[in-house]
Amino acid sequence: MNSELRDLPGPWPVTASRDLYRGDWLMALRADEVRRPGAEGEKPFERWVLEHPGAVVVFAVDEQERVCCLRQYRHPAGGRMLELPAGLRDAAGEDPLETARRELREEAELEAGEWRQLFDLYPSAGITSERQLCYLARELRPASRGDFALEHEEADMEQLWVPVDDLVDAVLAGRVSESPIAACALAYVVLRHRGEL
Repeated sequence: MNSELRDLPGPWPVTASRDLYRGDWLMALRADEVRRPGAEGEKPFERWVLEHPGAVVVFAVDEQERVCCLRQYRHPAGGRMLELPAGLRDAAGEDPLETARRELREEAELEAGEWRQLFDLYPSAGITSERQLCYLARELRPASRGDFALEHEEADMEQLWVPVDDLVDAVLAGRVSESPIAACALAYVVLRHRGEL
């Protein structure tokens, strides 16, 4: 294993910061003036940051090697996207795995007996601080969503059970383009190929 193949943490100096939006929404938008380390004579440059609480994503696979997928309208993308059960980490102090369990129950009416974290991703590190913790869930069984009520886009969600290999084919053909579903599907087949599942 090449230990040099990794992200290198360490923020660059911020000389000024101003809020472009900060309100009662979970996210905020700010503009930072950033200076490149060791470049004292250079003028700082502006970078916008969408502050985001983070999210969890659940790749739920049944005993027939089918993935629980949801098709949901996404306004910024202008269409109904094929996705995985997922949600914001908006409950203060809640463990991410508990958030994943809750989202699987609320969105797909499922619970899982086996959980494994696949990875922790920045979906778009150039603009947002969002981190997505992606989990594999297996040993699935029906569960009640309790008093959680689907509304807005979620009220129009469609649930589909998609064979893993068909999902990978759709990702590779460009028919499914949402990044977490693509990353999880590809990671799953790699782990399966390596015999790590």
